Amino acid sequence: CFLFHLGFTTQQSEVIVSALVKIMNTNLDMIYKDMVTKVQQEIALQQVMSHIGAVKKDMIILEKSEFSALRSENEKIKLELQQIKKQVTDEITKVRADNKLNLNLEKSRVKELVSFGGVQIASFCCFAFQHAQQDRALTQTDRKIDTEVADLKTMLESHKLDNIKYLAGSVFTCLTVALGFYRLWI
Repeated sequence: CFLFHLGFTTQQSEVIVSALVKIMNTNLDMIYKDMVTKVQQEIALQQVMSHIGAVKKDMIILEKSEFSALRSENEKIKLELQQIKKQVTDEITKVRADNKLNLNLEKSRVKELVSFGGVQIASFCCFAFQHAQQDRALTQTDRKIDTEVADLKTMLESHKLDNIKYLAGSVFTCLTVALGFYRLWI
């Protein structure tokens, strides 16, 4: 009707209107193709949530395997430390037993020497001096062992702290990824 007043014939007006209707329908079809239905949106959300669940499972498996590896390594270190401590204790016991034996032998020898004369008392003084040096060396060895044990304990605590940092980083990374997906789909 409007086109008729512009100087178009009825037939021309009908052709123009039908062309406009076809163009609008084509445009609407293209728009509908680009749109997502609610069902499609829910399916995509379920797929994303299943992917997040799979990533969570992978993170838990990785976390457990890392911690079990660290635990087994810590157990190995503890066993090695106990073996070393036992060896050192055995060596110290042997050295002390040897020193006591030597001391007893020297005492009996000194007693014999005293009965024979005071000339050989000087050798006993020499032996006492050597015994004192051995005691000092034994004390220094004990201190070194204690220092090594303390260093190993410190290193173990450091590894524990690193593990806690790694765990916290992993948890925050998972949360960040999950929140990112959640934000994308909302």
